[in-house]
Amino acid sequence: MTECEISVKSISSGNSLTVFLEGDIDHHNARQIRSRIDTKVYIQRPDELILDLSRVSFMDSSGLGLVLGRYTKAVELGISFKVANPTPQIKRILDLAGTERLIKIENNHVVKNAY
Repeated sequence: MTECEISVKSISSGNSLTVFLEGDIDHHNARQIRSRIDTKVYIQRPDELILDLSRVSFMDSSGLGLVLGRYTKAVELGISFKVANPTPQIKRILDLAGTERLIKIENNHVVKNAY
């Protein structure tokens, strides 16, 4: 994986869609990630969308925008949204932005891993 690449994988379980991101989320790839997640959401129409960030090594403001935008999209579609297993570095970014006021963040969320 080059520094601008990121892996986007997903697993559906019941009415829940978990999207696993691995790599860096930055301005180079945020649009592509957003498009891939939104396509999965529109096709599957889950009741719950979970972004697993356990393998995200870097995230800039574009990554924060990606997370907040997926939250907004989920709310518009009546879908429950949460972030799962952010690394300490990513959790710090989310905390500094105050995302926990809007978004549920689970540190020990367990789902069958896509990797």
